[in-house]
Amino acid sequence: MRQFDLSPLYRSTVGFDRLFSMLDQVAGVDSSPSYPPYNIERTGEDAYRITVAVAGFASDDLAIETKNNTLTIRGEKKVAEGAQRPEMLYQGIAARAFERRFQLADHVQVTGAALENGLLHVDLVREVPEAMKPRTIPIATKPTNIAIDAKVADRAKEAA
Repeated sequence: MRQFDLSPLYRSTVGFDRLFSMLDQVAGVDSSPSYPPYNIERTGEDAYRITVAVAGFASDDLAIETKNNTLTIRGEKKVAEGAQRPEMLYQGIAARAFERRFQLADHVQVTGAALENGLLHVDLVREVPEAMKPRTIPIATKPTNIAIDAKVADRAKEAA
């Protein structure tokens, strides 16, 4: 994999330090775990969905947690006490424990999760507070001399 040096961009930007550090982390993708596979899709202008393939896991085997802009999905098969494990001739469906973390942008909230056909769907929405949204500032201008001249003319007419 090619290595890109982003240091020249640090000098010409303000407030994007987190973005560049995240890009630096992405460069080390080879070291990140690949199980379970997942998709990230955009479902609306400010809506997203993360779909994780969790075949063989029940909803009781999964845990979803958000903390400090990090979404963590954990899975661990729970074996009932006294239950006998079947003799496996071949096991192609992985049922090992996992933990997958996703870094969320600011103001992204989890709105729901559903387990359907072996896929865990986690819905996200970005809700920017009203105070953080851009707003237009009106520009005031000085009163023109025409308005002053009109007031003077009106006073002169009243005096006459």
